[in-house]
Amino acid sequence: MEAYYAFVKKVVLAFNEAGLDYAFTGALATSFYGTPRTTSDIDVIVAMASEADVKAKLITALHRAGLAVDERKIDSALTSSFKIATFKDATSPYRIDVIFSSEKMDKRASKIAGLNTFFQAPEGLIAAKLRMIKATLPPERAAKDKTDIKGILKFTKVNLETVKKQAKKDKTLEVFEALGLNA
Repeated sequence: MEAYYAFVKKVVLAFNEAGLDYAFTGALATSFYGTPRTTSDIDVIVAMASEADVKAKLITALHRAGLAVDERKIDSALTSSFKIATFKDATSPYRIDVIFSSEKMDKRASKIAGLNTFFQAPEGLIAAKLRMIKATLPPERAAKDKTDIKGILKFTKVNLETVKKQAKKDKTLEVFEALGLNA
């Protein structure tokens, strides 16, 4: 686990130095807000203010963090509907999934290993997990996301009205209600 946190620390330092507008999401954010769990990647949302500026900053940050950078992956992600690019660490089995977002990012400031960083707001993280549960087939493969949501709600103050409003918009309210957590 030490190697994973060394990898996370490299990424935090590099993203901060590059001046990127970012927030961790996925398993790292779930572990921060809820119940810790293992993972071999980092999921990070990067805000897209100016495509050229973000691309240059991201390339600089990824190089500083020791990741293998293929600019074509960024270009492809920016033109795809998924907006995700994956990069592998040169010296470990870890990787980073960069999710490009043109929407206003709701994030929370915090620290990892004494370094200032940001996490996706818990309401947005839950909304993303609800969308994954709805899309995952077969449904039993979504157990991890259900457990993640329960952990976040157990250990973090969450605005349930915000979650429900987003779930209604995303057409995942039924998924949320089926978890029995909307009290």
